[in-house]
Amino acid sequence: MLGQDAVQQAVEVPQAVVAAPARSLRAIASDYLALTKPRIVGLLLITTIPAMIMAHGGWPSVWLVVLTLAGGTLSAAGANAINCYVDRDIDGMMARTRNRPLPDGRIEPQLALIFGIALGIAGFVVLAATVNFASALLATGALAFYVFVYTIWLKRSTTQNIVIGGAAGAMPPLIGWAAVTGGLDWPVVVLFGIVFFWTPPHFWAIALRYQTDYERASVPMLPVVSGAAETGRQMLLYSFALVATSLLLWPVAGTGWLYPVVALVLGAGFISFAYRVWRVPNERTSMALFLYSLPYLAILFVAAGVDQLIRS
Repeated sequence: MLGQDAVQQAVEVPQAVVAAPARSLRAIASDYLALTKPRIVGLLLITTIPAMIMAHGGWPSVWLVVLTLAGGTLSAAGANAINCYVDRDIDGMMARTRNRPLPDGRIEPQLALIFGIALGIAGFVVLAATVNFASALLATGALAFYVFVYTIWLKRSTTQNIVIGGAAGAMPPLIGWAAVTGGLDWPVVVLFGIVFFWTPPHFWAIALRYQTDYERASVPMLPVVSGAAETGRQMLLYSFALVATSLLLWPVAGTGWLYPVVALVLGAGFISFAYRVWRVPNERTSMALFLYSLPYLAILFVAAGVDQLIRS
């Protein structure tokens, strides 16, 4: 009788394994794509092309733009994938992120790490081989800063995590400028500053909404440590710095009339939304600013590029 049970169990186990549904290649590819956070990458790349247009004084070579975007995309995607690997523990504690491929168990952590490193290497090779070494160095530097300085060091240790760490997200204009000129100049420093000062109010807006998530994961985001009122105050201060920096591009780069008009109108809207968060720091006002901040950055940089094209 015991022997028959053993035989039956030996037969049943393989049947259970066979019955487990296999994941499609499309689902697997979708999960690996999710590791790269494509929406974040897309927003950052929007800041690359206008910088290239301004550096060239007009529309640069189409192939140069394509190759720069390709290398920048690979580097940014690699940084995000490595970020997902490092943060898989806290992602699993947060309602907003617990369904990501790593905390949900759909991708092995080691495979995600290898994937991220491979993307980062590919980004460096593409830029170094087809664009120039300066752009490759800046892209890889941005990846290293995002992973080691922001993700591993700052994110879990200080409320200034997103302020200092935001420098990594401000690198695409530098990469685009260097791709055209092989170096940097003052106008692109201002472009860098725009993204740098844009990042805190943009990110703190969503941090206010998911404050409970960050508390649960013990991540010292500003709303968790200092409260909603202080976060609203800081968001308003950074919004003023953002608008002032955006207007600084007018004299520094010698833009035409289009850019400063757009910057002033968009900036007034940004400060208005930030003021509402300062007065009433809650989910409704913070998410209104967050949703405004996305097209704000895109339209501002597009205006800078179009302004240059009009004058070229």
